[in-house]
Amino acid sequence: MKFLCGILLLTTFSCVGPLKDKRELKLAHGLPVDHPVHHAMEFMAERTAELSEGKLIIDIYPAEQLGSEQQCVELLQIGSLAITKVSAAVMESFTDDYKVFGLPYIFKSKEHAFKIMDGEIGQDLLLSTENKWIRGLTYYDAGSRSFYTKSKPITHPDDLAGLKIRVMRSITAVEMTKALGGSPTPISWGELYTALQSGVVDGAENNPPSLYTSRHYEVCKFYSLDEHTTIPDVLVFSQIIWDKLSEQEREWIQQAADESAVLQRKLWAESEIESLEEVQKAGVQINYPDKAPFIEKVQPLLESYKDKPVIYSYIKRIQAVE
Repeated sequence: MKFLCGILLLTTFSCVGPLKDKRELKLAHGLPVDHPVHHAMEFMAERTAELSEGKLIIDIYPAEQLGSEQQCVELLQIGSLAITKVSAAVMESFTDDYKVFGLPYIFKSKEHAFKIMDGEIGQDLLLSTENKWIRGLTYYDAGSRSFYTKSKPITHPDDLAGLKIRVMRSITAVEMTKALGGSPTPISWGELYTALQSGVVDGAENNPPSLYTSRHYEVCKFYSLDEHTTIPDVLVFSQIIWDKLSEQEREWIQQAADESAVLQRKLWAESEIESLEEVQKAGVQINYPDKAPFIEKVQPLLESYKDKPVIYSYIKRIQAVE
């Protein structure tokens, strides 16, 4: 136990302790180095070094070098890691507030979603996990999630009847798929390709770059852009480490993070176009269903949150923003 505590203390010190006249921070994530999020993080590290004139350095460990997404968040909570990226869906396990991002058709458009994230509501959510030792810095675009399937396109909610659809391990994702008529099946991302091949599930739902980079298009030849949810990624910082930084260091990090989000959204938009082109070349049929029946189908789900005042207040606040 003493040895383990010593290792944790040493790791924590390496994350926040000054090294001569500079401080080094560790940033870890599970994405490949060609991902738009990784490029944005590289930009953030460069900007932090520029703003601080080399006094603050961010070292990046991609591709799960320091653990899975969940493990990186846990390292963040104990101060053994400074920064990571986590899906807002995963943040549901730390606070119910984040469930609002997983609700279907909560945003009227991409522009509406950005307005929420960049405004007061988004800021409230970023700071809602401070008591869990997690501080949100900014949001990265993770696109809109749509259904891709093996046997037929999803052009209407009725088409989901009898289909087993892989969803994230998120309560709202399960509730949404049920509301639309499908059979939600939580499976880890790493196991999904095999699950699709073997017929454990009939389809899944995700954004275009994820469909492309995962190569799930080799199995699923129908992609229906119903865009039921727009769940962002969240760049989060260890509150333990944040409390040890100077006000100037915090300003450098926040500015670099905000600027990286602008770049990431541009890179993401480009990757969506490229991904759709590539999966089409591979024989995927892309459909653009009428969203009205999908929106109508999930209204009871949104209204069911009336007995959860905090989440329902977020729903009403978001809906009130033009």
